[in-house]
Amino acid sequence: MARAAIDAYFVCGGKYHDIDYARLQLLGLLGEHERVRTRLAEDYSDIAAIEASDFLVTYTVDIVPTEATAQRLRDYVAGGKRWLALHGTNSILRYVKGRGWEAPRAARTFMETLGSQFVAHPPIAPYRVEVTQPSHPLVAGIEPFDASDELYLMELHPPFETLLHTRWHGEAKGFAERDWSSDEPRPVMYLKKVGTGEVLYFTLGHARGHYDMRPLMEEYPTVERGSWPVPAFTELLRRSLRWAVGQD
Repeated sequence: MARAAIDAYFVCGGKYHDIDYARLQLLGLLGEHERVRTRLAEDYSDIAAIEASDFLVTYTVDIVPTEATAQRLRDYVAGGKRWLALHGTNSILRYVKGRGWEAPRAARTFMETLGSQFVAHPPIAPYRVEVTQPSHPLVAGIEPFDASDELYLMELHPPFETLLHTRWHGEAKGFAERDWSSDEPRPVMYLKKVGTGEVLYFTLGHARGHYDMRPLMEEYPTVERGSWPVPAFTELLRRSLRWAVGQD
């Protein structure tokens, strides 16, 4: 008996990151699933195509849908679909002279569906990722590992189930909201139920090349690959995509 194709919709686009690199890596991982056919876009404008897909994957930075589209995205998940949201999907970035990078609270429906909104991160440096729910299939057998990545400090919209976390407190230099003095767990991966569907959010995955900070600067001095070389990160991405496909 022939097996039906599984239709994925992959939104990959945005600012200040090496979107080409992330797109290539994720398409390669999606390609490991022979039944998955992937449609690729840079934003959410073709909401009808998203609604026709079996699952959604996003790797974006400062790409935000309209309110009407955000409501349809929420309904898409609430109707039983799965959304794997990676890295900066929950970001809105505005630079204000004298204040630094701001995170306007201008997309409430979108961020509440995702379960969080990016607000700031400290300077990129290695930090320890801990397993919060070691018995959960998505993270079972994963040992704590170090990630040299953007450590996301977020406004949270619970309830959700945290699977991975880190701890950090201090000053997020360069951001308008820079005081993060409370020492509390910071979610790195979590599952959020929305109706009969779910969002899986995974904050790791920073990447930046020499030409990704334009027009702020013509050439960025270093190439940053964040967690991509870390074997645990690749394994977690594979598990996350199996989850999205429905291979629990």
